[in-house]
Amino acid sequence: MTDPIQQFAHERRQQIASYSHDADFIAQSQAWLEASMRRRYVYNYDWLGRPIIQYPQDMVAMQELVWATRPDLIIETGIAHGGSLLLSASLLAMLDYCDAVQAGTALDPKASKRKVLGLDIDIRPHNRDAIESHPLAHKIDMIQGSSISSEVIAQVQAHASGYQRVMVCLDSNHTHEHVLAELRAYAPLTTVGCYCVVFDTFVEDMPADLFPDRPWAPGDNPKTAVHTYIKEQSGFEIDASIPHKLQVTVAPDGFLKRIR
Repeated sequence: MTDPIQQFAHERRQQIASYSHDADFIAQSQAWLEASMRRRYVYNYDWLGRPIIQYPQDMVAMQELVWATRPDLIIETGIAHGGSLLLSASLLAMLDYCDAVQAGTALDPKASKRKVLGLDIDIRPHNRDAIESHPLAHKIDMIQGSSISSEVIAQVQAHASGYQRVMVCLDSNHTHEHVLAELRAYAPLTTVGCYCVVFDTFVEDMPADLFPDRPWAPGDNPKTAVHTYIKEQSGFEIDASIPHKLQVTVAPDGFLKRIR
């Protein structure tokens, strides 16, 4: 008899694979993504009380990746209002809880080593205060400074040295030069089997007039940086199955899995 769990997983893989050559579905998804960005739809959500500038599909994808890879450190460039830090912190807290249940031990939330490290060139005081007063603040560390400065890179490298499984999320300045510098600095910290997620690669696929007040545009954005970085080294591969599944995502070609 076929295992129903395996059968469901097999059917889902086939369904997701079919999306990659479903031109109508891809076009409709891209059209909705563009229309929703023009209406600032991505700004509409909170995570545990703090604004999170992400699509729900990408939030769910992050949950799946954290559960599958079980990092003990998540490094994030770009803090903004702090919602993404809290998403990562809450996912790590759930790993702590599940580990305690499985081991049959009492959970001491503040004893866990799992942490989120957030970097931002300008952590605004009201956002810092809101993050530091949140119940999950004990799972979050922050560094203020340019993510591509030698001083900040050295701090992050030192911070990461005590961790076994590291995940990286890049979501700050979205120009090609900046993201490529971030990839060169932080992608090598990613543990084999874990992911470096590069957000806003979708800029390459959107009309230029969608970002009139930003220094990034088609031809100069995170996706062009990803493609340059992938050519430079062989340690990562683009996991296309994730954006195929999501369809509506800001990170096409942005889910980089470390394979060696």
